[in-house]
Amino acid sequence: MDATELLKKIRKIEIKTRGLSQDIFAGEYHTAFKGRGVIFSEVREYQYGDDIRDIDWNVTARHNKPFVKVYEEERELTMMLLIDVSGSRNFGAVGIEKKEMMAEIAATLAFSSIQNNDKVGVIFFSDKVEKFIPPKKGRKHILLIIREIIDFHPENTGTDINLVLEYMTNMVKKRCTAFLISDFIDDHDYTKSMSIANRKHDLVAVQVYDKRDTQLPDVGLLRMRDSETGRMLWVDTSSSKTRKMYDRMWYDRQQKLTETTLRSGVDIASIATDEDFVKSLLGLFRKRGMR
Repeated sequence: MDATELLKKIRKIEIKTRGLSQDIFAGEYHTAFKGRGVIFSEVREYQYGDDIRDIDWNVTARHNKPFVKVYEEERELTMMLLIDVSGSRNFGAVGIEKKEMMAEIAATLAFSSIQNNDKVGVIFFSDKVEKFIPPKKGRKHILLIIREIIDFHPENTGTDINLVLEYMTNMVKKRCTAFLISDFIDDHDYTKSMSIANRKHDLVAVQVYDKRDTQLPDVGLLRMRDSETGRMLWVDTSSSKTRKMYDRMWYDRQQKLTETTLRSGVDIASIATDEDFVKSLLGLFRKRGMR
């Protein structure tokens, strides 16, 4: 992509996603995530209605009456975008390519953070950590991130969600809100690393998928290439057995994702590339805001 085309694309995404973040997402984002970053402030005597989970048992034992810990909201949060740049993101049969949808979602989240004076950082990953952009504030930084999202060229094509979650857990010391944006085409078991990451941070999963990921059309004999391994193979899509196997692969992968996020306590939104992501993200934000 040449410089002129890249700048046009950045500008187009900025206009669309900044408008969304200002007009729609800013308040919902604040409600859903702002109160999640808290720091210890002081202890005071227990009052009727206080949450018993906040009782400081050490101070209570010393004074022989209940005291609770008081927290205050941090003035700013850190948002981390964990963006899948593996080969499968280039697929696009129904709607736009997955990587375009991921870019728009990431840009909208990034601009929403500006409205709330938060820092934003990015980790691009395949089956290795491809690039880490440390969290910073400001429009200039956001535009740098969008440029990277649009024009980033990874070295590898595979996917390893375990690796990026472990990297974030070790690299990002301060508690953050992290959005894991991926199609989740990954054969690794990432339950443990997801649970650990969500205990230390506030992790949210955003699945972007193409409807051709879910079902194989009956169009005869096709030569297909695995975008992550590069392997070529002939597939007879007219075979009902082949189509059922393909359907089963999708079902098993979704079951794994659902069970993993449930066990880990991670909220998830699944968004198809021919759908409006705004509705799905708003639903996710409002669900969290009601807790």
